[in-house]
Amino acid sequence: MNIERLATRPLPAAPSVPARPHVVDLHGIRVHDDYAWLKADNWRDVLKDPATLDASIRAVLEQENAYAAEVFAGTEEFQARLVAEMRGRIKEDDSTVPEPDGPFAYFTRFREGGQHPLVCRQPREGGPETIMLDGDREAEGHPFFDLGGADHSPDHRLMAWGADLKGSEYFTIRVRDLASGVDLPDAVLQTSGGAVWLNDSSGFYYVELDENHRPVRVKRHRLGTGSEQDQVVYEEKDPGFFVKLGVTQSNAFVLIEASDHETSEVWLLDRADASASPRLVEPRTPQLKYDVEHHGDRLIILTNADGSEDFKIVTAPVATPGRAFWTDLVPYRPGTMILSVVALARYLVRLERENANPRIVLRDFATGREDSVAFAEEAYSLGFSAGYEFDTDVIRYHYSSMTTPSEVTDYNLRTGERVLRKRQEVPSGHNPADYVTRRLFATAPDGEQVPVSLVHRRGVALDGSAPCLLYGYGSYGMSMPAGFRTGILSLVDRGFVYAIAHIRGGTEKGWRWYMDGKREKKPNTFTDFIACGEALVQAGYTSRGRIVAHGGSAGGMLMGAVANLAPDLFAGIIAEVPFVDVLNTMLDSDLPLTPPEWPEWGNPGADEAAFRTILSYSPYDNVRPQAYPAILALAGLTDPRVTYWEPAKWVARLRSAMTGGGPVVLKLNMEAGHAGAAGRFDRLEEVALAYAFAIRCVQGFQN
Repeated sequence: MNIERLATRPLPAAPSVPARPHVVDLHGIRVHDDYAWLKADNWRDVLKDPATLDASIRAVLEQENAYAAEVFAGTEEFQARLVAEMRGRIKEDDSTVPEPDGPFAYFTRFREGGQHPLVCRQPREGGPETIMLDGDREAEGHPFFDLGGADHSPDHRLMAWGADLKGSEYFTIRVRDLASGVDLPDAVLQTSGGAVWLNDSSGFYYVELDENHRPVRVKRHRLGTGSEQDQVVYEEKDPGFFVKLGVTQSNAFVLIEASDHETSEVWLLDRADASASPRLVEPRTPQLKYDVEHHGDRLIILTNADGSEDFKIVTAPVATPGRAFWTDLVPYRPGTMILSVVALARYLVRLERENANPRIVLRDFATGREDSVAFAEEAYSLGFSAGYEFDTDVIRYHYSSMTTPSEVTDYNLRTGERVLRKRQEVPSGHNPADYVTRRLFATAPDGEQVPVSLVHRRGVALDGSAPCLLYGYGSYGMSMPAGFRTGILSLVDRGFVYAIAHIRGGTEKGWRWYMDGKREKKPNTFTDFIACGEALVQAGYTSRGRIVAHGGSAGGMLMGAVANLAPDLFAGIIAEVPFVDVLNTMLDSDLPLTPPEWPEWGNPGADEAAFRTILSYSPYDNVRPQAYPAILALAGLTDPRVTYWEPAKWVARLRSAMTGGGPVVLKLNMEAGHAGAAGRFDRLEEVALAYAFAIRCVQGFQN
């Protein structure tokens, strides 16, 4: 469990980015933003064509990449070993368990050495497969390729599939004839990537993105017609609401879902009516959230109505679906958060979570009897899929823990029989008994108990000598499952403790846990994470200055905040696509995500209190003269979610202000967006770079 000593060499001189004075003056407060010029005026064009980026800005980004290459010089061979290790834990010709739908069973698989999925099917009772779409072939000749939806038609003759070739999440949808393997002339541009077919397979619904990259219009496309003829079925006028499509398990209704982070609204489209108009379930009411399922003559609705903070399940007649007709089916229970619900012909299946661990609850419609599926490990991940069909007695659940590879099991709701369909293979070998997983609790400054899930190699001395990679997110109510991750074993097998901080801003302990980590309470997220690091130190898992913090996107904002607040706790910070320029982004209503984000962070343009709150923690605006840990920022040029200039500005300001420590490094993928490289093995190279950085952090850089 020894960590190889990486070669060290004197650090090169870091780039110096010119400061150009710029002031934001609002609510009587002046905020200096000397690197605002790094935001390209034509950023919309850059998302679609990176070649349009201003030459002076491109020069800065290329200079940063050159510096990053120098900092990592001498670790290339080690990174290659990490990639080989991680790739050795991946079954290269892996496949999903086929999902039955009518005469076929659908699945995806990878070929040996393949970067992208193959979308396949075979006869339901077994037989030779048909490759409906070859992702590797479609990616040929493109620096970036990301497959969006791959949705087969109800008559099984066609497939609508979407692809993004820039990393900017503009997907073009095409239609493939599955008999010939040839795409029809139909091509729909600038979509979110997925399609929902009409029952007669004559066309499909999709979501179109507007000029600011927001999903706002639902359109109906008729096969054989040009996209300019597509009918607008629904258009969202509020820039703070995004639109997505769903479908009930019964296949009776297409769902148009409009929502921000606090409020939702659902419209029904009769899937059997090729000219249907949407029908509203319940008008949007601030902070009312609801999701819709369908069973017979009633809707089944998951909602937080009537003070049901952790959600309850109600029913309503299809004919009169409004809130006045909602009747409780599964009452609200404080502390038990209902995450999702699916209605099958004879059963209601829900996923719920209590105290950071999930369980599946199965309800017989006829008798009202409930059974549950849960596990005894201290920390684990659990989810389920109902597949394509409505009239079935079988669901499929997915289980793993930080030591146990993923298991896929079919559960018969009528008999209780469990059939293991797949256990994740680790070709290079993995023995769960060689590892220990634990759940501990950190005490936050206000007394809250924050769960921490961790894994380490058995035999690691708990004397504070082990390095630790501590991961956190803590936003949007997203929880971080304590599941199996093959990649992290490359650090754990070298003596690292890997830990996940289940901080406020997520929903691990219910909706209250989320609400206590947003808007004016956002600083709880940061102090929770710091408390988790200190708890790991107090328990002997690691020590101060031996922790490398890791987070991405909103978790990257967390990284910037804790670097400002507790720099001496961390040996290093890995911030992937970091949302660090919070104030300026929330002031720019033209950016794709800004209006929908105001319920999460506050609207600093309209609300002075929100302005002051965000200004108090925004990582870019709170860089100060102090020593900082080593920092690695990873970003993508065509990212529409966290734009490239946020990490570029942050890195420039850090270098100009810090009094010691570092280095501060920016690695920008010039051919990718928010998710980084699209190929499964290309992505390993990015992970290896981050892990090599983590090891260099705990070994120390030569200044």
